[in-house]
Amino acid sequence: MDNQYLKQPAERHDSRSALLAWAFYDWASNAFATLIVTFVFAAYFTDQVAADPTQGTTLWGNAVAAAGLLVALFGPILGAAADQGGPRKALFTLLTLAAVTATGLLWFVQPDPAYVALALVLLGLGIIASELAGVLYNAMLPVLAPPERIGRWSGWGWGLGYVGGVACLALALLGFVREDAWLQLPRDEAQHVRATFLLAAAWLLVFALPLLLKVRMTSVSPNKPLLRAVRDGLRQLAATLRQIRRYRVIVRFLIARMLYVDGLATLFALGGVYAAGTFAMSEQEVLTFGILLNITAALGAGLFAWLDDWQGSRTTILLALGGLILLGSAILFVHSQTLFWILGGLLGLFVGPAQAAARSYLGRVAPAELRAELFGLFALSGKATAFAGPFLVGWVTWLAGSQRVGMAVIVVFFVLGFAMTLTLPAARPDANARTRA
Repeated sequence: MDNQYLKQPAERHDSRSALLAWAFYDWASNAFATLIVTFVFAAYFTDQVAADPTQGTTLWGNAVAAAGLLVALFGPILGAAADQGGPRKALFTLLTLAAVTATGLLWFVQPDPAYVALALVLLGLGIIASELAGVLYNAMLPVLAPPERIGRWSGWGWGLGYVGGVACLALALLGFVREDAWLQLPRDEAQHVRATFLLAAAWLLVFALPLLLKVRMTSVSPNKPLLRAVRDGLRQLAATLRQIRRYRVIVRFLIARMLYVDGLATLFALGGVYAAGTFAMSEQEVLTFGILLNITAALGAGLFAWLDDWQGSRTTILLALGGLILLGSAILFVHSQTLFWILGGLLGLFVGPAQAAARSYLGRVAPAELRAELFGLFALSGKATAFAGPFLVGWVTWLAGSQRVGMAVIVVFFVLGFAMTLTLPAARPDANARTRA
């Protein structure tokens, strides 16, 4: 295939209410990522459930890695089955409800090592269900939004996701966790912390309902029974991989995204460690800094969304990566904690656009009949090498004896992603362009 762009399918839900329902699913799903994977449950598991923090950190890392590997494996298969006429709305609903259930059941994980296995199983199921639901969710964007508005809706959705995660976290802290919380729950078995897991489950369910109940999910292919769709999807996925040269633009895009997403994942995974080790920031200061990053990332995703529709996704990604490279490099040289806060906040402005514009780029260039399959590969590109960043930062830090030198690896990932993105054609937001990716 050449470097052109497919016309969007004729059938499209482009009502504002449907698009708002779609965007608020990002708001809904980030409660799981923020409360469970990043902040509250992660800290609760390592500090109170596991036998000791060292064992807890090891088990947590292994569980997250294993779940990511399964998402990378099954994401493309799920997407291919959906493209072949599988019951995508039923699958999307089932996966969302599975994520809600796994999150809610975390309430039963008490602060005792006897609950380690239950905690890890539920964590893994929650990650797998939410990430696989995300494959079908992302594939809805080009169907719901007109081509000339894909960028802004992707950015607005991503921004809402960041804000929703922070809002749910703030509600959890103020409502349950703090000593002066609005709702005073017993603390002898960490009920005040475990209640936040029920909050996260309810948050996901309530704010996902408009999308689950209101919006149809259609496929280019005729509807098929699930098993037949999976079988046909596996055949189609194998055919796509055999003919990979026909999709060379998309392959280059996925490689570019894989590189800079590895950098972003490492930044979020180890940024707090760097802040604590290099700038002697307390746990509360690190948490506040994480909230600041999420807020500025939301602002950046929303603001750059207009640029995406005006100048295209490729330009937006390049500008975002340029900002990450410049500010990330500057942070490695500053010694003032005040400057670190300022540069870190500005850095967040470019985090959201780099992710949101990648979604809109693929939404514009993916062939309609392979869209969900390619968003499955999109999920794979975000998981397949997720270990590389933390692994390299850890080893470089140890060899150089410096956190600053080790964290420079993240900037290298951004530079490599920038260089690969330069080789891509511009995904122009032209509703009338008819080309192939």
